[in-house]
Amino acid sequence: MKAAILHAPNQMQFATAADPVMQSGDLVLRVKAATICGTDIRVLRGRKTAGIRYPSIIGHEFSGEVVATAGPSPFRAGQRVGVCPAIPCGHCPQCLRGRENLCPDLQAIGYEIDGAFAEYIRIPARAVELGNVHLLPDAVSHETAALVEPLACVLNGQNKVALRQGDSVAILGAGPIGTLHVKLARLRGAARVIVSEPNAARRAAALEAGADVVIDPMAGDLRAAVRAETRQQGADVVICAIGIPALAAQAVGLAAKGGRVSLFAGFSKGETGTLDVNAIHYEELRLTGAFGLSRSDYADALAMVADGRIDLAGMVTHRYGLDQMEAALAMAEGGGAMKVAIADD
Repeated sequence: MKAAILHAPNQMQFATAADPVMQSGDLVLRVKAATICGTDIRVLRGRKTAGIRYPSIIGHEFSGEVVATAGPSPFRAGQRVGVCPAIPCGHCPQCLRGRENLCPDLQAIGYEIDGAFAEYIRIPARAVELGNVHLLPDAVSHETAALVEPLACVLNGQNKVALRQGDSVAILGAGPIGTLHVKLARLRGAARVIVSEPNAARRAAALEAGADVVIDPMAGDLRAAVRAETRQQGADVVICAIGIPALAAQAVGLAAKGGRVSLFAGFSKGETGTLDVNAIHYEELRLTGAFGLSRSDYADALAMVADGRIDLAGMVTHRYGLDQMEAALAMAEGGGAMKVAIADD
């Protein structure tokens, strides 16, 4: 099969790879759509290495069509499916406490297991057994299904920060993740959604996604602007959707007393930041991280998309063939796109 093979940081080659080798209970899918995540860029550039092997195939946001099964299977050839890429052990203390995304033995498609930047992908029997594979309703396109994974991560993040009806919400960043946060915050009944984003096109996209106010942080005092939009109180919830440590400190400064701050974006290993610990203490702020997703997050996100509660149409702005992977990654990294898809025509 053809695949984009990662040989080392900054070295990805479109080439022929061995076809997936099936074991009992596995599925093989033809990849119909795979979208590029910011984490894929961090992996490519060597800023994220956990779980990465060389050579390997990355790509964890995808959907496909079943082309082969091994042994008895709940699936059959021709079925359209989406896949939660996170496969927990199911029996460690973290899994038993409902925190399977923190499982120390977690395996993920696109990391420990070859991913979706290829013509075909093997779904391990363990993932099939655990319910990671979902049939897609006819109304959900393959491109939309690929976006269920990042939406599920956003859902995990908003659950962790307890975003609820009536909250004022400030979101730092209006890239794909920030835009998904806007859509989900609006669905959850946020009273005011404020977005900080220096890119004019992305500010426009945030407004289209449902933001009440968009702010260019380069044009003035962001804290003053957020307070002006929240009756001088600050935001009930602040979500840092860009992995820049300095923004973590900024996020703390935007929160209302008793507010909740989510450091949602991924940061590179070894990065540190300075926080106003005095404000965290005296204003009783709650600071939380959010990593990945669980199987239930994926199922809930797919249900939101399937029944029309969240519309992901228009999120994919650029499409490429697998043989154009280099150009697709450049577009995703350059920030000129919202979401870039590798699509099977």
